[in-house]
Amino acid sequence: MRVHGADAVSFLQGQLSNDVTKLATAQPLLAGLHNPQGRAIAVLRLVAPAPDDIVAILPRELAAPVVARLSKFVLRAKVKLSETDAPLDIDPEQRRALDIEQGIPQVYAATSEVFVSQMLNLDAVGGIAFDKGCYTGQEVIARAHYRGRMKRRMQRFRSTSAITLAPGDTGTLRDGRTFRVVDAVQRSDGRCEFLAVAALVAGETTPSEPGAALVDAEPLPLPYSLPG
Repeated sequence: MRVHGADAVSFLQGQLSNDVTKLATAQPLLAGLHNPQGRAIAVLRLVAPAPDDIVAILPRELAAPVVARLSKFVLRAKVKLSETDAPLDIDPEQRRALDIEQGIPQVYAATSEVFVSQMLNLDAVGGIAFDKGCYTGQEVIARAHYRGRMKRRMQRFRSTSAITLAPGDTGTLRDGRTFRVVDAVQRSDGRCEFLAVAALVAGETTPSEPGAALVDAEPLPLPYSLPG
């Protein structure tokens, strides 16, 4: 998605969870677009190829809905939003595998408006600025931050046998914890490495959804610490 115009920064500043004023030309900025309930509509990688010109990288399936949603708030702002093709520096599947390894969340059509921001660890990977002004969903996200520990967060797993998982899929781990897949990638041996939101502590479970499969998976470390 391309955001172009004299008000590009100030417009996105009022819509996204991160401080867009800190966007530098050479350094991408991770940010979330949320609904009023603090649930992530999309996760964006922002880059600024030129002054007053911002490109937001997100899954193609969400580009049109995000452009349409944000366009409702343009009003008199000097900004134009459009879909655009960004040049790939890297193979999409390779990028996906790296994001999973690094614990970077992504949102797809199947999971849009499903996860509260902190469930995706956006606070842990620098995707939320708690000292900036208001934006959609800010009140809920701030309340969750100052209230204390989240019981369910995104974690990294690897299945012990061949299995196919996709964003939005649900399942139950061997310790009884239920999970919902954030992102997943298939390994060459058929096993699946995936990010999923689940209870942090065994025993803190939620009711299984109908059809949720039992998945034997080993936990893998994240390259960052979780708040709280």
